[in-house]
Amino acid sequence: MKAQIKKEQLLADLREARANILSEASALPAKKRDYVFLGIWSLKDLLAHLAGWDYTNIEAVRSVMAGNLPSFYEYHDRDWKTYNAILVEKHRKASFKELLAEVKKSHKKLVEFLETIPPEHFNKDFGVRFRGYKVTIQRLLEAEIKDEQIHCQQITNFFRGKQ
Repeated sequence: MKAQIKKEQLLADLREARANILSEASALPAKKRDYVFLGIWSLKDLLAHLAGWDYTNIEAVRSVMAGNLPSFYEYHDRDWKTYNAILVEKHRKASFKELLAEVKKSHKKLVEFLETIPPEHFNKDFGVRFRGYKVTIQRLLEAEIKDEQIHCQQITNFFRGKQ
């Protein structure tokens, strides 16, 4: 039962983090959506990054359950800069409306996929390691939640002129 509660909490946290980002992003005036405010990223780039990580995490969970290191680890560098650039390039859309739809769709696919995973698998040790660090489904999702919470705050700060 404890595993089920943890799974439900992780999924709730994922949904909440994404809902918060979409709320902040949608409130941003159209003229600011292409403004670079986060390193080299605009809001559109940030949203493309999120869609990319949704699809990445679907594949990563499959890899972990098969006892394999997710393929994105081959791009490991500071802040996943190289991999994030690939994701932004692949998932960016010219239209903000299309991009919002894609980010909602990708997240829905991720959550629906995660709902099919048995709760006891979320923190199960499938023997996957990266530089001695145990890679689990739960840790992958916790990283995504933390990343989205940080990005939401960055959007909020930008929108309210705190950056």
